[in-house]
Amino acid sequence: MGLRVTTNMASISAQRSLSMQSKRQEHASQALASGSRIVRAADDAAGLAISENMKSDLRGTAAARSNAFNAISAMQVGEGGLSEMSNLITRLRELGVQSASDTIGDKERVYLQQEASSITEEIDRISKTTSFGDKKLLDGSNPVFDFHVGSSGKKENIITYKAESTATPDELNLSSIDITSKSGARDLLNNVDTALEKVNKMRAGFGAMQSRLESTVTGLDVRTENLSAAKSRITDADIAKESSEMASATMLQNASISVLSQANQQPYAAMKLLG
Repeated sequence: MGLRVTTNMASISAQRSLSMQSKRQEHASQALASGSRIVRAADDAAGLAISENMKSDLRGTAAARSNAFNAISAMQVGEGGLSEMSNLITRLRELGVQSASDTIGDKERVYLQQEASSITEEIDRISKTTSFGDKKLLDGSNPVFDFHVGSSGKKENIITYKAESTATPDELNLSSIDITSKSGARDLLNNVDTALEKVNKMRAGFGAMQSRLESTVTGLDVRTENLSAAKSRITDADIAKESSEMASATMLQNASISVLSQANQQPYAAMKLLG
């Protein structure tokens, strides 16, 4: 090729090569800094779309997992209230057995009645105050609970709990006990058996739902793990590859700069001929 002053083809070619290597180096730097293989949509349009859907699904699954844990907490609160009621009813049985015997007198039965009335009031208080958030759990005012445990709005992602958990003294037939007489004490003992059966049934319902929700959490954890792995394979940068790409681009960039510098000197050789 002859010496030309107007158009320096060697310089143009070197500039193109320098631009290409600079882009490679910039992309590798961004990939290493962000840890993502896809630093712009043009890198992998389909992969970006899939990964964004997965990211949204992962965020939704995390929220669903939180919902499931909160639901477990609600079941534990309800079961805890019933556990204490069971203790109180057992104490009522003790008082009834004492009062049903002639080993104590009428005066002592009055004292026992005072404690029994206090226990009934506490059962009523527990039934009215046991709640999770603004949801009452033991007074029968919230018979149905819906727990959303999935990342989409499909009905399969809703767990419905029909709470048969009315544990008021009226429902347990403990609201008007009177153990100031032997006959009243024996009636209480019959009522205690029925009340304990009802409380145990309600506790079993809370326990069964808690067990199901714990299985749900395990399933959500597995889903999160698999989605994270799939998203990683699509978007995460291969650090070894990107490091090699950056080293290669840097070396070629330096070579292009050197060649460009030499190419820019060619017009001066032509000027020397003119001189």
